[in-house]
Amino acid sequence: MWMVGRPKAELSVSSEDRATLMRWTARRKTAQALALRSRIILGCASGLSNMAVAQELGITDQTVCRWRGRFVKKGVAGLLDEPRSGVPRKITDDQVEAMIVRTLESTPRDATHWSTRSMAAATGMSRATVGRIWRAFGLQPHRTETFKLSTDPQLIEKVRDIVGLYLNPPEHALVLCADEKSGIQALDRTQPILPMRPGQAERRTHDYRRHGTTSLFAALDVASGTVIGELHRRHRSIEFRKFLDRIDVEVPPDLEVHLVVDNYGTHKTRLIQRWLLRHPRFHLHFTPTYSSWINQVERWFADLTEKQIRRGSHRSTRALEDAIRLYLTTHNADPKAFVWVKTADDILASIARFALRTSETGH
Repeated sequence: MWMVGRPKAELSVSSEDRATLMRWTARRKTAQALALRSRIILGCASGLSNMAVAQELGITDQTVCRWRGRFVKKGVAGLLDEPRSGVPRKITDDQVEAMIVRTLESTPRDATHWSTRSMAAATGMSRATVGRIWRAFGLQPHRTETFKLSTDPQLIEKVRDIVGLYLNPPEHALVLCADEKSGIQALDRTQPILPMRPGQAERRTHDYRRHGTTSLFAALDVASGTVIGELHRRHRSIEFRKFLDRIDVEVPPDLEVHLVVDNYGTHKTRLIQRWLLRHPRFHLHFTPTYSSWINQVERWFADLTEKQIRRGSHRSTRALEDAIRLYLTTHNADPKAFVWVKTADDILASIARFALRTSETGH
């Protein structure tokens, strides 16, 4: 007499489910139990028997049968943990809603924003409960960010013009992002800096001595990432004209020059206008008002500040200028261009969303 076991449920894994299962097994943050269940289904789908899958994964046949059956009935959703019994909720939905409304629409009497302590005292909940609810709804009252909407009437035209230069530069032309980083201070700490040691960060005094200022004129080639830089002690249209002369010398004469600049007054004086008339291959593209972020050289200025200026100690303006020239030389020895990825439509849509949020607040 032959013993016949229970027939196995037919297992069919779609390409979409297979991709999900593969992702769950590969992700580092996936729960180990979920990753194991995914491997069970993938093993069964490959044609292996339940016993072979169990031996390969070091589990029992019953475990394989259980999760195989769950997958056949419910798909990938059947592999997730079901809700478990526990202590009944003490906080009702109405209480949660009231606390969220209070967080968004009011402030404590003695502060500009709520903290977990002040909200716990006001609602009678624990600090941990307040923190969990805020995290669930993505609320962070202690944080604040800044923004500034452009009031330029030609905002749309200027954004499309500059982004068009970045994404589709004209042929036989060079696109340069130019600006000035003015008032760079040569600062020296009042006492010697204590260098970093194992288990101890670098330490420096909070106060400093000023030793003068300088201004850096820079033009970033958006295609190659190289920077044309020049230092001046003053920041006037005369210095800007000298910088334009420097660009004119360094750029091959057969190339048109498209220069992205901001609306600073030194870029629009009669002296500069006359210079542009004498150099017709130069074309200035002005960024929208309050939109210097669209000028790529500002990102390079941020790198300069972070890597060379902020933690530097300079006992004279000359020492500061030497450090900046060294950074320029080092950067141009191995330049890397910034990759612009957002289209003009993406940027304008983002601005429109901010404008809508501003209008909804009633300001």
